[in-house]
Amino acid sequence: MGRDGTSKQRIPLFEHREATAAALPRILPFAIFMACIALESSLRWVSGLASAAASEHPLLSLWLYPVRTAMVLGALVFFWPAYQELRGKVWAEWQEALLTLGVGVLVYLVWIRLDVPWAMQGQAPGYNPLQAGGGTGVILAGFRLFGAVIVVPVMEELFWRSFLLRYLVASPFTSVRLGTFTPFSFGATVILFGLEHHLWLAGMLAGGAYAFVLYTTHRLWPCIVAHAITNLLLGIHVLLTGEWQWW
Repeated sequence: MGRDGTSKQRIPLFEHREATAAALPRILPFAIFMACIALESSLRWVSGLASAAASEHPLLSLWLYPVRTAMVLGALVFFWPAYQELRGKVWAEWQEALLTLGVGVLVYLVWIRLDVPWAMQGQAPGYNPLQAGGGTGVILAGFRLFGAVIVVPVMEELFWRSFLLRYLVASPFTSVRLGTFTPFSFGATVILFGLEHHLWLAGMLAGGAYAFVLYTTHRLWPCIVAHAITNLLLGIHVLLTGEWQWW
């Protein structure tokens, strides 16, 4: 017990509040993203009423992605001052840039070659914005590309590589240096990141690759940029080939 009889009780409570305040900006955008995916799935499968609504409004599922993107982007902008790990330079040196580019391209090449049945979970619904026709389809394609390249990499890397990877090392997670390696935190985040995706094996390999970037640079921006490069190449691939299952 401290000299005043209470100090040892106040410190853990203070640390708990500090940890919660730091975790929320990194968890909430990801939670919004996943909640929107759950909502979209419920509109497809849960009730006959939702299915009827979807059939009467075929563009409903297409417009859910821009709504999801806008909500996540709004949360990221709101919490931006809290992201201390993003206050540094995007590029630190040419070796880091080369590593980032190489990993981003490599993950893309691996991703489009792992669409084998045993490495998938469920059936990917795909996203074909051009079925909306004309200018609407182009707008939706732009939203999809913007979300995949700009919003998703920031949101996911903040959650997986900045928050969860450190939280599994120690709490409060802000006391852990970015890029601190432990076998448990690495393995757990790689597995969970893979299970988040339809292509679970490709997702695990991608999670491992982005974590490697973090362990090498000890900075989050290279992970975000590598992730963005992968998604940009995948988006270009989809638009050029019409293989909408990748979206």
